[in-house]
Amino acid sequence: MFERFTKDARRAVTGAVTHAERTDAASVTEEHLLLALLDRQEGRAAFAVASLGLVDRRAAVEAELATARRHGGLTRADTDALAGLGIDVTEIVARVEEAHGEGALDRARRRGAGRRPFTRGAKSVLTRSLRIAAGRGDRFMGDEHLLLALTACPGVAADVLAAHGATYATVTRALYGGGEGEAGRFKEAG
Repeated sequence: MFERFTKDARRAVTGAVTHAERTDAASVTEEHLLLALLDRQEGRAAFAVASLGLVDRRAAVEAELATARRHGGLTRADTDALAGLGIDVTEIVARVEEAHGEGALDRARRRGAGRRPFTRGAKSVLTRSLRIAAGRGDRFMGDEHLLLALTACPGVAADVLAAHGATYATVTRALYGGGEGEAGRFKEAG
């Protein structure tokens, strides 16, 4: 699979592993892929991220990701749905953390040593990015396809991106619509 990744896509995946290691996470998640893309200063994804203003809102994005981790990986939609049923997730988290310590519901906490596997969700993003590239007729999978896949795969990363105006449609427009010439200058073959 990775032989079809461009250098920028490989760097993003490597950056995700680095984020997981830095936070001592048990596995590499979609969140780590998103953070790695936000770190990038070159490539088509970096162009889209900058044009959508995500670079300026990085602190807010990171705060929303941290809140989701504290809530056991629940998306904002999940939390809102539970609130509609009269369940206050913030109150439940506070009680659990009072009894078991801060971050008790964080599913990504490190458990053991060794290589960090990719979660099912992160693997889904990688697979979807290959499908997106193939669907666009691209021979190689770039970091822009990773970003598009993050917006298309349901979960916390997609919710956080959407809350900041980065949906599949807006990322596609930033990459291909109207600014094709600008975004296209970052294209590489491998």
